[in-house]
Amino acid sequence: MNPSFAADLMERARDKGPVTIGLVGAGQMGTDLIVQIALMQGIRIGAVAVRSRPQNAISAALSAGHRPDELVEVANASAIDRAIETGRIAITTDLEALAAAGRIEVIIDATGHPESGAIVAEAAIRHGKHIVMLNVEADITIGRHFKAEAEKAGVIYTGAAGDEPAAALELVCFARALGMTVVAAGKGKNNALNFDAVPDDYVAEATARDMNPRVLVEFVDGSKTMVEMVALANATGLEPDKPGLHGPRASKEELAEVLIPVSHGGVLSKRGCVDYTIGKGVAPGVFCVVEPNHQRVLERMTDLHVGKGPFFTLHRPYHLTSLETPLTAARAVLYGTADLQPLDHPVAETAAVAKRDLAPGTVLGRIGEYDYRGWSMRWADARRERLLPLGLAERARVTKPIRKGELLSHDNCAVDDSLTIVRLRRQLDLADQRFLKADAA
Repeated sequence: MNPSFAADLMERARDKGPVTIGLVGAGQMGTDLIVQIALMQGIRIGAVAVRSRPQNAISAALSAGHRPDELVEVANASAIDRAIETGRIAITTDLEALAAAGRIEVIIDATGHPESGAIVAEAAIRHGKHIVMLNVEADITIGRHFKAEAEKAGVIYTGAAGDEPAAALELVCFARALGMTVVAAGKGKNNALNFDAVPDDYVAEATARDMNPRVLVEFVDGSKTMVEMVALANATGLEPDKPGLHGPRASKEELAEVLIPVSHGGVLSKRGCVDYTIGKGVAPGVFCVVEPNHQRVLERMTDLHVGKGPFFTLHRPYHLTSLETPLTAARAVLYGTADLQPLDHPVAETAAVAKRDLAPGTVLGRIGEYDYRGWSMRWADARRERLLPLGLAERARVTKPIRKGELLSHDNCAVDDSLTIVRLRRQLDLADQRFLKADAA
């Protein structure tokens, strides 16, 4: 963290006004963002775009302490600009208007929906806006496309601080900067793990936690963990060691004895993997298991009570999800930097696996519902088997019988060609095919 960051935000506000954010989505994460940004100096919400319920955004803004007269519903970009110029927050159902508004500097996608994320990012970059994706599902599917498009447009495409991939990346970069070998990196799983979870069984818990049952199930059935670990893999080059990851019941103290190579008594086939644990003391944090490359360093880390060695666990005991995300937006504007970006060529993929038997003709629902869940694996293996990326599964039609536990693929499902995310992923796949042919030659 830049020690002058807070001072830089205040200086920016004094000289040019606060960094002005356009937010898309006013669900749980969007509401958190509206509240958090209201508490910060040097940064503000300029406009909020919602698909169909402006009252959700209005309620979120009121809960953050904004007065009713500070909020105005608008229908076009010029009206958004006028609202911002008079110190108000514009509420709109027109995403294109938000993206086109000249006073908006950076857009945060807080929809958590793959197709929505694709549409938001495409509009943001087309209108020359930085884009922060609090939407890992979209990022792992087509993030590389938007990274390249943003570079052409001279803007920043970035994942969000506060999500586990960005938090774990901090530890990975720290370890690599110190010349240590990264053996494994990942997260502690926050919710109970139940691969068979469906929304009907989690209505009471979701209501108590002010969540949508489908969103809660995306966490419980493992999909979110698989997505997050693929995002970390594709930002670092670390790979899933096996399909579905190991997910051991390793406590914080045990990580450096478990997520290490088999040759040293652990479960990994090699160094350099992503994984998660359901053991105690890790969640809601992230970790990085490292190996010092000199005896003197090993002795010092032991002396400093980091662990017993020869492997050590670096642990960040928290991630603040959407509460940290405004920092990413501000850094994109102030410094032109990204907190999380995919590499040019992926190493991991989140495929979709059936949660129940699926008959031909079935049109698949959303992540966290009844039909499928996420499954992490190596990108090359997923590509060879023509597996269906998780972010393309919604609205796909089943073309052959699929048994529970079977992976969805382009051979047993037909994707919805009308979706933006399908179109953009096809472009990526074609580019990857050209790269693979050139590499083989």
